[in-house]
Amino acid sequence: MANNNTCTYRQGALPSCAPLAVPMVAPQQSSQPAYESAEALAKGTLFPGLDLPFMDYVATGAAENTPLAELMALDFVLQELALYLDTHPDDTEAFKTWKSFVSLAEKGRKRYVELYGPVMRQDTVNCNSWVWPEDPWPWDNGGKAGKN
Repeated sequence: MANNNTCTYRQGALPSCAPLAVPMVAPQQSSQPAYESAEALAKGTLFPGLDLPFMDYVATGAAENTPLAELMALDFVLQELALYLDTHPDDTEAFKTWKSFVSLAEKGRKRYVELYGPVMRQDTVNCNSWVWPEDPWPWDNGGKAGKN
């Protein structure tokens, strides 16, 4: 029988003898992005101050420039800016930037759906039939051109 005063990995994820931990996330200093959308998508962050290599891995290059990659980059930028705004709600310049990217993303998604078909199930709202399960998928060679 194990000693009750010994805390081992076999006692589960959070044994009663586990020490209390207090996580800390350093606040971001600026909302001014230096990376272009495609480079940010490849690096995993819009902000250079958060571009910290994981286990000595440094992302290089940029995502392929396709209509779908452009939508992904816009969505990525929106997510990054939203996370920044969660901790900096009074940054009016960042909020203006976020709103402009929301507009770009809405226009881009609408145009993509018109040309290639739905990216998400909700995009089928203006289709004549339920085209969602049809091949090719959005990521397969340009999507469903002409099928909506």
